[in-house]
Amino acid sequence: MIDLKNEPKMAPIPPPARAPVRRVGPPPAGEQPALLIERATKRFVVGRRKKDVLAVNEVSMAIRRGEIYGVLGANGSGKSTLIRLISTLLTIDAGRIEVLGHDVATDEMAVKRLINRVSVDAAFFKKLSPHENLAYAARLYGLDPKQARVAAITILARLGVGEKRLGRPLEQMSRGMQQKVAIARALLTSPTVLLLDEPTTGLDPRSKLDVQAFIEEVRDTHDATIVLTTHDLAEAERLCDRIALINDGRVVAEGTPGDLVEMVARDYGREPTLESVFMTFTGRSLDDDIDEDKDNDE
Repeated sequence: MIDLKNEPKMAPIPPPARAPVRRVGPPPAGEQPALLIERATKRFVVGRRKKDVLAVNEVSMAIRRGEIYGVLGANGSGKSTLIRLISTLLTIDAGRIEVLGHDVATDEMAVKRLINRVSVDAAFFKKLSPHENLAYAARLYGLDPKQARVAAITILARLGVGEKRLGRPLEQMSRGMQQKVAIARALLTSPTVLLLDEPTTGLDPRSKLDVQAFIEEVRDTHDATIVLTTHDLAEAERLCDRIALINDGRVVAEGTPGDLVEMVARDYGREPTLESVFMTFTGRSLDDDIDEDKDNDE
């Protein structure tokens, strides 16, 4: 765990008076991307007698500030590995990744101050309450405790979590409630780039809608960039300004949801849906992929 207490202090940033102008990439010449990825590569060595796994294979992306950028792919495609590379949890083998001009390999601490991440399996102190977990996160990042508490209560209220629930141990709360606490924890630092790795997977329909609406609110009221991986194609179509489809560690298609749907209908004669896009570039249906996920969990 990284101790950021000695880093420059951060405080929750109040929403601007008006929504920022939405920018959908690719960035024009002369504009610094919020997130720049150039030929990023990550290989895992799995044993002497087994072939190395090339999880991310020369991936390139340029994402503008204010975009919600979706990353779709089958299980094992490399999308979660890519998120971990951006968040500095894994070291890059080749290529480069920059967050607002800061290289993840050579300027790691500056990157950590600009990003935060919510994963499908958020880690908590389960015996502690949401308030205690969020207070610990605030101390770790050097936030003012009182400001952080007010910000946390406000964020959780917008996610449908009342203040009365903040004193219960997290282990007594549903997975949906725990994921909302994880999102609140990530937003405490007012990240410039928010990485959401399948944040609504396994949530009940009401919690999923609450989280999706809040993601839209964050995009519309803060000048933040959001990178979202998801298995939910309806969610991707609703939230994402652009989508990159990854297969076997490579980006095989990129564009707005509308552009991708139009392309598979025009060039491949497929039904104009994101499901058709997924099947065209991965060779499998999303239902097969979700079923494989369930089998691996059993």
